[in-house]
Amino acid sequence: MAGTLIEQVVSSITGQGKMADKYVYSFGEGKADGNGQMKDELGGKGAGLAEMTNAGLPVPPGFTISTRACRLYFENKNELPAKLETEIRQAVSRLEEVTGQQLGSREKPLLVSVRSGAKFSMPGMMDTILNLGLNDETVKTLVAKTNNPRFAFDCYRRFIQMFGNVVLEIPKADFDHVFEGAKKKYKAKLDTDLDAKALQSVIDDYKKLVKKKTRSPFPQDAHEQLVMARNAVFRSWYNPRAAHYRKMNNISESLGTGVNVQTMVFGNLGETSGTGVGFTRNPSTGEKEFYGEFLMNAQGEDVVAGIRTPVPIKELGKEMPAVYNQLRETTTRLEKHYRDIQDFEFTIQEGKLYMLQTRNGKRTGKAAVKIAVDMVDEGLIKKNEAILRVEPAQLDQWLHPVLDEKQDLKVIGKGLPASPGAAVGRIVFSADEAVSQGKNGPVILVRAETVPDDIHGMEAAAGILTARGGMTSHAAVVGRGMGKCCVVGCNDIKAIDEHKKTLAIGGKTLKEGDWISLDGSTGRVLEGKVRTVDPDPNSGVFAKFMSWADEVRRLGVRANADIPRDAEVARRYGAQGIGLCRTEHMFFAEDRIAHMQAMIMAETEKDRRKHLAKLLPMQRKDFIGLFRVMQGLPVIIRLLDPPLHEFLPKREELMVEIALLKAKSPRSSKLKEKEAVLARVEQLHELNPMLGLRGCRLGIVHPEISEMQARAIFEAACKVTAEGKKVIPEIMIPLVGSRQELALQKQIVDRVAKEVFEKEKAKVEYMVGTMIELPRAALVADEIANEAEFFSFGTNDLTQTTFGFSRDDSGKFLESYVKQGILQHDPFATLDRAGVGALIKIASERGRRTRPNLEVGICGEHGGDPSSVEFCHQVGLDYVSCSPYRVPIARLAAAQAALSDSTGESGRTL
Repeated sequence: MAGTLIEQVVSSITGQGKMADKYVYSFGEGKADGNGQMKDELGGKGAGLAEMTNAGLPVPPGFTISTRACRLYFENKNELPAKLETEIRQAVSRLEEVTGQQLGSREKPLLVSVRSGAKFSMPGMMDTILNLGLNDETVKTLVAKTNNPRFAFDCYRRFIQMFGNVVLEIPKADFDHVFEGAKKKYKAKLDTDLDAKALQSVIDDYKKLVKKKTRSPFPQDAHEQLVMARNAVFRSWYNPRAAHYRKMNNISESLGTGVNVQTMVFGNLGETSGTGVGFTRNPSTGEKEFYGEFLMNAQGEDVVAGIRTPVPIKELGKEMPAVYNQLRETTTRLEKHYRDIQDFEFTIQEGKLYMLQTRNGKRTGKAAVKIAVDMVDEGLIKKNEAILRVEPAQLDQWLHPVLDEKQDLKVIGKGLPASPGAAVGRIVFSADEAVSQGKNGPVILVRAETVPDDIHGMEAAAGILTARGGMTSHAAVVGRGMGKCCVVGCNDIKAIDEHKKTLAIGGKTLKEGDWISLDGSTGRVLEGKVRTVDPDPNSGVFAKFMSWADEVRRLGVRANADIPRDAEVARRYGAQGIGLCRTEHMFFAEDRIAHMQAMIMAETEKDRRKHLAKLLPMQRKDFIGLFRVMQGLPVIIRLLDPPLHEFLPKREELMVEIALLKAKSPRSSKLKEKEAVLARVEQLHELNPMLGLRGCRLGIVHPEISEMQARAIFEAACKVTAEGKKVIPEIMIPLVGSRQELALQKQIVDRVAKEVFEKEKAKVEYMVGTMIELPRAALVADEIANEAEFFSFGTNDLTQTTFGFSRDDSGKFLESYVKQGILQHDPFATLDRAGVGALIKIASERGRRTRPNLEVGICGEHGGDPSSVEFCHQVGLDYVSCSPYRVPIARLAAAQAALSDSTGESGRTL
């Protein structure tokens, strides 16, 4: 229908049409349309109230001041233009006409609530004021009209407290101090035990507090109260908790909040009145059950503030069966209308039900999946809509053990949630101790930061906690790859004393062997042995849901896995191959590091080959295990990438050891050995090792290393092929910047392949490609594609080299960059589309111009980030690769990206 309110509001948003200047809407004027345009204008709460009003549900009348008004308020230096103030006064007049009451009137006072309401639900993050319109005169009218002095004075004291805290910014604790003093004075155990006389005393003390703190009396003009409350709700958009919530949930700061002004109904009028909140389904488990709590003779804040213990909502059926049945019928109707779980608020005033809010309910990952599947089965939604209902990140809760929240949790610190899940174990402070103590039970490896040498300890530990580091630090990257719960950058750690074996955190000093627990999904560090719950991701509704996602996605999903155990996890979670096997991690194993170090110490190629020959069967065994697990699926193996010095002891540690040996045993053979190692470390020392002798450069300078690794790969491939299994190896040359570098390394790979195939009288199809990690490689991708059969973008290093940020050091300033709007996200966590993404697009297009069938994917940490996965789909990549435990997340993100092609909408907030 032309000229509908929807069209009018849309035109007002775009600045066109006769409604362009409309900022205030009575509840009956709007509706929560499917395109979300009314939510943009009215906020979710306002749109829901409008929709319920239009449906004829019992909603107290009111009006919504739009989110555009909020934005205008801030643009206009915390003031509204006179024309908008007039529009709000007109809305108040209409409300007065509808209710037959007047704001500030002594005879028929209108009392209202003033509540926030943004487009996206932000429960508890912004502010609310109830009972606005009460003053020293109107409270007397309320006493006379209700013949209930206690109720009237209770409403007034609540209003002064809320207004004083939210609007006048007086700490809530100051009001609580007064109230608790009154309870003590009048020997009241519960709030409801205070009679009218006691509450009058509280009101007097509250007003004295306001006068003392503000040097002005409590405002008595109801219209002034409304203006002040409205502005305070606008300002609450920027309060610290709201800002933090937006940051956590990727909600744009520019949206602003609506303000809902609604006629008060009272749940605290006596034992036939009450208030409650609920959900149409269980938001924790997803079960189809009526879920919620209520209190009789209470206002809404009492239920959520913990002032009194609420009662399960099913008990309402016993106390007021007619109201309960009406509530069930109403909320069921709302769920069918919105086709989603509803989070609702209600008040019962003297036996009559009023609906105060409905919105799509927040839910856990487990509940999100179950509700989506159940609603398809019930015919409420289609499969594609179900896929879009679950945030990919929510699947974390299915894939890792999680803390059992139904217990007392003693949080002693918080860091960055680097790798999800829960871990419980005894504290150890070194990798070696993790290995030895881990044999006797689970351990948590606590380090200032981890290094590659710690790999064995990290593998043995149940979880990892570091004082320093960011989301792409060593601990974070390796922890995610292993599926280890990991918390990094915990600033609450005041000291780690490895000598005394103590950890100072959260005002406590813990020692080695003490139990701690980690929550890798939130970054919490908890004291003691906390119970965990194991998920079951391979059956029931989860498997059904993921099968729907797989039906619609185009993008392949592989996993980063270095050992057979990780490969098994990857397959269990639906990986379609291995997108990155980092061979350097294999050399850190206890039985190999000595041979690796001896190879590095060797002065001649002959000696290096001798030690490489000892490593060959070990590498071959690793690859045999991987190929067996991944039979029939591609396995990308990256040749040795890090600089050689990483396999040797640290320079500073060697110097200390040598100094001690010189003092104690100056003639010992061990001293000469340490001095030789130090000399080699000094030779290999580089000022910027990340851009030094590593990657393909290492294979070009020492081709025997690449040769040994290629031989191990092809010998393993031939052996597994002989077992009747299909093997698809893809050999990746790292850090290539030119066609010539790749050509030299490819010649070695092809030569070794030919030698092995002739010797084994077998042949295995394979590909040779490269990891694009340098901007130059992206720009000359057309030349490189003459040699490369596949590209894999190493987005960790490509981000580093594009920005010129050290991923190990950038944590010192990245948070400030995001806060100041220089960057929208941490580019190591979410792909930088404008810069790094542009290079990916350029390289893909140029590479495919040279080689149309070029296989292209990414294997950095971005492969498990939903926004980054969406980008990879949009630019036509073939696959993404991520840690095994993030494979289902990538599968769902890829499905949502595919669906966004047809709907024109993104599956997530960017």
